[in-house]
Amino acid sequence: MRYRRLGKTGYKVSEVGFGAWAIGGDWGPVDDAESLAALNAAVDAGVTFFDTADVYGDGHSERLLAQLRREREEELVIATKCGRRAPLEVASYTPESLLAWVDRSRENLDVDRLDLVQLHCPPTDVYYHPEVFAALDELVARGGIAAYGVSVERVEEGLKAIEYDGLGSVQIIFNAFRQRPAEHFLARAAERDVGVISRVPLASGLLSGKLTEQSAFAADDHRAFNRDGAAFDVGETFAGVDYATGVAAAQQLAERVPDGATLAQLALKWILAHDEVSTVIPGARTPAQARENAAASLMGDLDEDSLEAVRYVYDELIAPQVHHRW
Repeated sequence: MRYRRLGKTGYKVSEVGFGAWAIGGDWGPVDDAESLAALNAAVDAGVTFFDTADVYGDGHSERLLAQLRREREEELVIATKCGRRAPLEVASYTPESLLAWVDRSRENLDVDRLDLVQLHCPPTDVYYHPEVFAALDELVARGGIAAYGVSVERVEEGLKAIEYDGLGSVQIIFNAFRQRPAEHFLARAAERDVGVISRVPLASGLLSGKLTEQSAFAADDHRAFNRDGAAFDVGETFAGVDYATGVAAAQQLAERVPDGATLAQLALKWILAHDEVSTVIPGARTPAQARENAAASLMGDLDEDSLEAVRYVYDELIAPQVHHRW
């Protein structure tokens, strides 16, 4: 595993992390024993950065990570997110609410101080209210959190967020099917010494190469119920790409995977080719998936054939659907 600096937070984290949404909920049935096995396999492979949220299984994901940390001796960085347990309006983001959310996550994660707290895709107007970020600065000063960041839906939100001096990280959807951050955001974040966490790196499984047009999803899997954005921003599901188009694009990329690698590893390595990215957080529900993801860190650089395939597929199939939207 290779490690990178998470911006001004000062944390040194594994460049392949672990996204813990799927082990909490909204991805179909979960098995805690298998989830813990996947988490342990990730640590065994050198993963030290884990991302969760207070709404993933209503705290279940956080509690699983607390159990992991109790059972391991390695120094792990666990980031969580808050803000989606209340109405998505500026008035919800009061100092009192932020403190309550932080306290609940501290209890779930069984810690006195949270490593990193991120506002969980708040309404765009929140970024234009300095008092929200001042309240987060106060939580750092009081010792309840070590650092804070934001998880954003749009590039423009990230650009606004990094204007706040105390902000340590931005989590953003960036993958082979969502490339706009490379044009407009990554360099600016690096200038501000803000860590970049790349989420939805496999486009909700499209870039795993394992989905087909016939793939079926459980009723409680967001890939079934949020394809049209019925529950939350549609960009969180399949990176906003029409499912049939995404399957076809992934099939084309699968033909250009380097020998000895998988499509998922190609997709992760493509993200990591951008030095401004601090860590990428694919999800995993089994030990095999966790090991496969982690192994992408030690792959050689992608050759020009693979890079050209990503460029062509994005320009011809994907960009017309998503590039202008996020």
